[in-house]
Formats: sequence, C-alpha cells, structure tokens
Amino acid sequence: MGSEATYLIVGASLAGAKAAQALREEGFEGRVVLLGEEDERPYERPPLSKGYLLGSDERDTVYVHPPQWYAEHDVELRLGATVTAIDPAAHEVTLADGSRIGYAKLLLTTGSSPRRLPVPGADLDSVHYLRRLADSDRIKEAFESASRVAVIGAGWIGLETAAAARAAGVEVTVLERAELPLLRVLGREVSQIFADLHTDHGVDLRFGVQVAEITGNGSRADGVLLADGSRIAADAVIVGVGITPNTQLADAAGLDVDNGIRVDADLRTSHPDIYAAGDVANALHPLLGKHIRVEHWANAVNQPQVAGKAMLGQDVTYDRVPYFFTDQYDLGMEYTGYVEPGGYDQVVFRGRRDTREFIAFWLAEGRVLAGMNVNVWDVTDPVRDLVTSGRAVDAKELADTGVPLTHLLKRPDGAG
Repeated sequence: MGSEATYLIVGASLAGAKAAQALREEGFEGRVVLLGEEDERPYERPPLSKGYLLGSDERDTVYVHPPQWYAEHDVELRLGATVTAIDPAAHEVTLADGSRIGYAKLLLTTGSSPRRLPVPGADLDSVHYLRRLADSDRIKEAFESASRVAVIGAGWIGLETAAAARAAGVEVTVLERAELPLLRVLGREVSQIFADLHTDHGVDLRFGVQVAEITGNGSRADGVLLADGSRIAADAVIVGVGITPNTQLADAAGLDVDNGIRVDADLRTSHPDIYAAGDVANALHPLLGKHIRVEHWANAVNQPQVAGKAMLGQDVTYDRVPYFFTDQYDLGMEYTGYVEPGGYDQVVFRGRRDTREFIAFWLAEGRVLAGMNVNVWDVTDPVRDLVTSGRAVDAKELADTGVPLTHLLKRPDGAG
C-alpha cells in the first residue's frame, strides 16, 4: 500500500493515539502509522504528577489504549522510532535509522519538553524533570529515600509534585522567582489561595528567589544555592520551570512556527497536507479570535478528533474552551476559559474561600472570561456557557450562591 493511502502521525502521545482512534472511528480504511520516540505505548501525562506519582493509580491506568488495541484497529504503532526530518514536497519523513515513510497526510503531535535550568549543577544525579513515565518512576523512588526535597518552580508541576512529596512524608521547600505561585496563570487574588494551601500542609515556600546553582556531593545533588548566598539542603531536586513546544521538525521543514506550530482552526499548518495537535499546536481559536497554545490534557484529548476529521476532508473547527484541572492534598479544581496574564479587571468569588469551597470568575468589562471551581462540582457546563456566551453579568448575582448559574444566562444581557 503506497503513500497515497498512508496517514502518518508523528508523536505516540495521548494526542497521537487519539488521532489514530479518530481516523478509524471516522471510517478511514487506509494505512495509519503512529511513530513514537519512547519505548512506552501512548500514555496520559496528568497521572505522572497526580495519581500515579501519589501511588493511588496503578501503572496500567496511565495508558491510552490496551496493548492489543493497535493491532485490533490496524494501527501500526512503531516505538523507539525517532523522526529526524520531514520533506513536505516529497510527502515523506526520514527516521533516525535512515528509513523513509511516505504519507498522504501527516499529523504532528510532538508535544513539548521541560525547560532546562541554565545553572551549574543542573545535570547532577537526583535532579529531576517531570515529563515522561520514567521520570515519574524516578521521582517516586526519590520520595522513598529522600528526607527533604527542593522544588524549583511553583507552577502546576511544581505544586503537584510538592503535594505528592508531602503525602510521602518528605520535607519540601518550593523555590519561585515570582511573588506567588501560579501568578501569571491565576493572578494575585487566586494565587494566594494556593500559597496558603501549601503552607497549611507544611511546605516551606520561598518567593522572589533566584537559583544560582545546584550543589552536589560527587555526582549527586545535595542542595540549591540561591543568588543571595543562602543554601537549601536537599536529597533530591525537582525542576518545573515550564515547557517548550517541540517544533524542531516543523521549523526545519519550513512550516510556520511561532510559540508552537501555527495552525488554522481546523488544525492545518501552513502546508495543506500537514496538521498539528496537542501541546505543540498554536491554534486559531474562533471564539477568542486569536492563536493560543494550550498545554493541557483536554486539548490532547479533544483536538485530535478535529484533526482526524480535517485530514479526511471534513469541514470542522476546534472551538472548545480551554479546560484543565489539578488535585493537590484535599483540593480539587477545574478551570474553564482563557485569560491572558493581566487581561481581566475583576475577580468574583462565589462561595467560601476560607474552607476552599468556591468558584472564582475572571471578568473583563462584566463578561466572564474564565471560571475555576474549587471543591465545588458539576458546574463545568454552566461555567463554560457563561464564558462562551460573551454576555455581561451582574457581579453581585454571580457571587450569590442563592442565584443559580443557569439563571444568569437567562437574564437580558447586562441586566442587573
């Protein structure tokens, strides 16, 4: 069977596996090839810093499909297969072993990589970055032997690993350059809630600090030296300072790249037969009217369905509102919507912040941009509807738990 019937997916990730599934569900009967660098079949990443890291989820639960699924659906899953180049004109890719595979349509689900800390000692043993299943395994092992851990970066990965370390009985110090955790994502009003959460669970939070060096004893890390000269002793160091989209292949192939691979609302790149989905895709969002790149699970689950349909010639767009979640200690949270850093003028709280049972809404000119429910459940749909409606709401009613969220959608636009 030639390349005219081959649909090729580069990146055996959650997005890649879901794309292969979508192609088969949409009735595509041609050849589907799924290439992955790792030796693990496609798996989901949230458990790596949540349930699996905590030990509450078994290893088998992280995989997207059971092993037999790929053969049963005639999907050629090739692991340990690194793609080194894409030739859009010839419609083929080159692998590290020199072999080539032709394609009719190509989907890039190459994901992202952790940013490396550019300081001396960052490559010492017992310095951990969390992205792959093997990384989570190594961090779990570190928790079993370490008595104290330093976490560099108070983003989602940093805070979730800090919570897992505390659950394992390990002393934790979190080091963050900003004034509060998650400050760019949540803003000052809500960031403080996460700072208090970790302080209440015994985490030593150090804000406004800069890491100068990771110190070592032989080949192993034994602490973190800060720019002010102070030193944090640690048996292991976890670095979570963001991720970078894996755009190297796309860039070398001449595709448009700007904070990820730029794609239209149907996830098509600047080449008509190449698409991108998941972490690596900077997609035009019809509702927001701008390109956004979302580094969360929901995109990796849902975008591939649109990509698969678009590859088959269907008229589709990806217009889902961004969604993500976290679990830390006894706090569970879901976030729906999208807010640029500093892109709001008001935060409205509905419920009780003191018991961490509330919904926070970010507004601009009276319109809900995003909502985050904390230990309040079954409200994602109305929160999403408030976001997508684009309607102005009354802030007092939004804060009033006696007024159903669905009621706000029935009011005339801007009514008080």
